[in-house]
Amino acid sequence: MIRRHTVAARRGSHSFSYYIAATLVVSVVGILCATAAIGAAVGELSDVIVTATWRPVSSDGLPASITILDREALSAPGTQHVEDVLALVPNLNWASGTARPRYFQIRGIGELQQYQGAPNPSIGFLIDDMDFSGLATAATLFDMGQIDVLRGPQGARYGANALGGLIYATSAAPAQSLGGYTQLGVANDNTRTLGTVLTGPIDFLHSSLRVALQRYTSDGYYTNTYLHNNHVDGFDENTARLRWHLEPSDTLTADVALLRVAIHDGYDAFSINNHRLTQSDQPGQDAQTSTGASINVRYLLKSNLSLTAIASVVDTPMTYSYDGDWGNASEWAPYVYVSSDTQSRHRTTRNLEARLAHDSATNMRWIVGVYALSLRESLQESIYTLYQDPTSDYSPPASVSSTDSHYNAVSRAVFGEIDQPLSARLTLCGGLRLEQRTVSYHDTALASDAALTTHAFSPKDTLWGGNLALNLQASTHAMLYTLISRGYKAGGFNLSDGLPVNELMFQPETDLNLEVGYKYTASTQLHFDTALFYTHRSALQLLTGTQLQPSDPSSFVYYTGNAATGFNYGLESQFDWRYSERWTVGGMLGLLQTRYSGFIQNGLRLPDRALPHAPPWQAALHLAYADPRGRFARIDVTGVGGFYFDMPPNPTTSTPYALVNARLGMEQPRWSLALWGRNLLNKDYAVRGFYFGVVPPDFNNATYTQLGPPRTVGLTFTIRY
Repeated sequence: MIRRHTVAARRGSHSFSYYIAATLVVSVVGILCATAAIGAAVGELSDVIVTATWRPVSSDGLPASITILDREALSAPGTQHVEDVLALVPNLNWASGTARPRYFQIRGIGELQQYQGAPNPSIGFLIDDMDFSGLATAATLFDMGQIDVLRGPQGARYGANALGGLIYATSAAPAQSLGGYTQLGVANDNTRTLGTVLTGPIDFLHSSLRVALQRYTSDGYYTNTYLHNNHVDGFDENTARLRWHLEPSDTLTADVALLRVAIHDGYDAFSINNHRLTQSDQPGQDAQTSTGASINVRYLLKSNLSLTAIASVVDTPMTYSYDGDWGNASEWAPYVYVSSDTQSRHRTTRNLEARLAHDSATNMRWIVGVYALSLRESLQESIYTLYQDPTSDYSPPASVSSTDSHYNAVSRAVFGEIDQPLSARLTLCGGLRLEQRTVSYHDTALASDAALTTHAFSPKDTLWGGNLALNLQASTHAMLYTLISRGYKAGGFNLSDGLPVNELMFQPETDLNLEVGYKYTASTQLHFDTALFYTHRSALQLLTGTQLQPSDPSSFVYYTGNAATGFNYGLESQFDWRYSERWTVGGMLGLLQTRYSGFIQNGLRLPDRALPHAPPWQAALHLAYADPRGRFARIDVTGVGGFYFDMPPNPTTSTPYALVNARLGMEQPRWSLALWGRNLLNKDYAVRGFYFGVVPPDFNNATYTQLGPPRTVGLTFTIRY
């Protein structure tokens, strides 16, 4: 049974000088590569424009640590979901426990799961200006244009939902000429994909349209030997996108986006033997159907003054269930052991933003605006448990509990930003955001062995965040920056019955981030950037657990509390070098150390240690070949260090691993064919782990893990028209 226990681990720390030395080494390598690239008249790497900021800006000129996954990375053969490209981003990790990842950690900050009905995300996730924070199951990649990953607190840009960072995805834009493509793919595990895109201009209001449709199915990677079923963990995913760009006049433009993603995935990913053969008699599911719309309107009031208004709505019903005992009657005989958990959610988010911007090529630029976000979520959860021991004189009845909860959060904010040139080479950038967040929550809970209980909470927080950066254009090719940023996250409440009164509520969290960075671009043949950061955290919100009654393991509950302080520090480096007409090499390195301090539980201080799902290192390296006749090949090697699965008191860690992905094929103007493979060495690696007892009658604690995808090999054919 997946009891809500926390997991702990022990990991050695490294001195801060290690990171300084690593920064110097990576910087020297980058400069040497740049020196080799200058003067070599070879192919170019295109300049990339950041879409996650308030105004378009080149990634090389943004004073922040950012990774941009472009259309080439997102449309690579074998990529279906954002899960497939996360390994390319330094210091970005994710926690499974679901069919598709939806809980992310940037620099060690972020949730691992959500069982209760009070969402309060630390990592923002937007798709075409629609808020999918905590709902990233909908992040399929078919016909996506770009994903920006901003690391560090984004208090000025996105407020309380971006304490650790922001992931901002945009679908491919409509084209001004008629065209499109159809893509077919096959792979092992009975994987099939079919997608089509049509785009082009339309006469109405001088506009252009793009429509994308895709269906993806697969048996998945697990086989249920009890049910003789090889698709209990399978995928059934359908995506429909529409982008409409309008230019009704020289001063008015609008972009409309519509999205519907229907995910009906199975979920049967844990077994008592920690392999891909399960024995559940009640396999679960992880289903999400998201329907969303957004509109972005920009009106040019004067030559240098513009008004932008953005509105969006997302409606998402979800069902998540699992077999809590992972077994069946035959497996557990002579004991009677049955457990299941079913959660049905319905979340609706609406947001509205309006901002006035003044642009100038030589003088101060500024932005002022207002923002509002409404999040409503209802949750109906049903838990059934029956355990009977034939050697005992007492046979307890089945335990049945149900909860019906309703949550409503409203955030209102005002914000502003200035860019002030101090000289021809030096620019001062600053932003500030003031936000008020009001929450109302109520529920009713009924258990077979207890009376009806209710909860009601209505916290209200006033919060602020911002950033201040100094940007130095050191040379034609190089930029240095220093950044101070402050992020925040609202407080909240715990819903587990039996908690002491002083642990029902938890306080807001803030973090202060100090960062220095260096970016180098040489004749568009080489991009290199590196950043060194230190983040001090106050009143860290940490999800942990406690056993309310020492003699009753079933009284173990999850709750969120505040540690006094903590810190995260590390390094992030990336490079991409086209050193000849045919060859490109690139990679990334992320180094991270985290620690919390001063977490009090039941009157005792938990040991200070690193945060869960915060690997001390992540790395990636790729080598790509493309010749003018259309032949191409690429190999990627990615690696992740071992990390804690969860919070104390249990010392459970993952094992470091490296994965190899590759593809080769032929690219022609009208068609392309690619053979690809992911995890070619067929490594077993954990993406979520628990530590508890599941095997009767003793229920001794043990480590149980969910594994990432095994070796997958496929063929993708695309025809363009």
